[in-house]
Amino acid sequence: MRLSIPYGQTSLPLDLPGGQGLAVLEPKHGFFPEGRDQDELVRAAMTAPLGCEPLEELARAAKNAVILCSDHTRPVPSRHIVPQMLAALRRGNPQIQISLLIATGCHRETTTQELRGKFGDEILQNERIFIHDCDDEANLISLGALPSGAELRINRLAAQTELLLAEGFIEPHFFAGFSGGRKSVLPGVCARATVLGNHCAAFIRDPGAVAGVLLGNPIQRDMEAAARMAKLRYIVNVILNGKKEVAAAFAGDALAAHEAGCAALRAAAAVRPPFLADIVISSNGGAPLDQNIYQAVKGMSTAEGAAAEGAVIILCAACEDGVGGEEFQAALARCESPAALLRQIEARSMEETLPDQWQVQILARILSRHTVIFVTNEALRPVVEEMKMVYAKSLDGALGIARAMKGEGARVAVIPDGVSLIVERS
Repeated sequence: MRLSIPYGQTSLPLDLPGGQGLAVLEPKHGFFPEGRDQDELVRAAMTAPLGCEPLEELARAAKNAVILCSDHTRPVPSRHIVPQMLAALRRGNPQIQISLLIATGCHRETTTQELRGKFGDEILQNERIFIHDCDDEANLISLGALPSGAELRINRLAAQTELLLAEGFIEPHFFAGFSGGRKSVLPGVCARATVLGNHCAAFIRDPGAVAGVLLGNPIQRDMEAAARMAKLRYIVNVILNGKKEVAAAFAGDALAAHEAGCAALRAAAAVRPPFLADIVISSNGGAPLDQNIYQAVKGMSTAEGAAAEGAVIILCAACEDGVGGEEFQAALARCESPAALLRQIEARSMEETLPDQWQVQILARILSRHTVIFVTNEALRPVVEEMKMVYAKSLDGALGIARAMKGEGARVAVIPDGVSLIVERS
């Protein structure tokens, strides 16, 4: 069987013998078809919003509005969403003052070039665009306590606007259940301390903090509360197909529209593997999601769901942006073992949460149970190896290493796009 694994802007070919020892795990084919008019899908959703009035009506009584926009780490097709949101706001109220706030969470600042690629020159030149900084104390204000007891401190611009809106896209998220919706507020425009509290060790360890789960997920519980406290009124969220095109759109109330999108995505993306595999091959879906090792933990987490105890996980990611976090790298590099590091992290309280701890915690959990072979560019080999993973220059080379470890008769699962799938285990 010939398969293709997304890798950066291209893909890696993979040839495997078919049969009962091979499982290919993918979303249901044809559920979100390609080739549809992306603008029309968004327009249709905005014409029939879920749970609230059309955006034009919401704009009539507002002097100003803020649209929370995803940052450079997300493949949100903003060119098909934001112009229609701007037009609807101005149809409802030609005098409304609109700001776009890039919801970076704790990520680095989005560059001008990345903004141009995201929005195009017209929006870049003519709209008011601000970039959230989670450490800019002068622009952060408190909205009170979240259900967990953590303080919700968010960007002043978002907190003080009369009409708070968001764009975004919905995909399975390895500990928040699903991306999109309420995540635009928390972590999107929150203070670093608020994000750290939301991603604390106890929450990450919770059995409800997994892909595909909203109800009973402690991370989502605080995210939903944050969206309500910030008065996020309206969202336009989309689901993407394999070509990262808009395949479905959901607009309206921040919670109702998001939950409708999550239900639609779950119907397509949830799979139950026929067996737990000895070797699992996956990716982070190609660019931009495989831009660094930090982000690639998401694909590993999906692979973990299909892996037998002690399995080998092969993760393919171009990592054009390198590692993605010094603390993330250092924690794995200097630890005695992933298992010892995991015990250390899980002993920390919410207040003791460190930057990137959640990503370290999940990677340490995976590495304490499985061998990870990382297929990426050769310049990252020293980093991969010091982070307790095995480096491979090619996918064929990685598969050779894995078969040497697990035997020629090893059962293999292939997850071509590890960020698009929800793996369910009985």
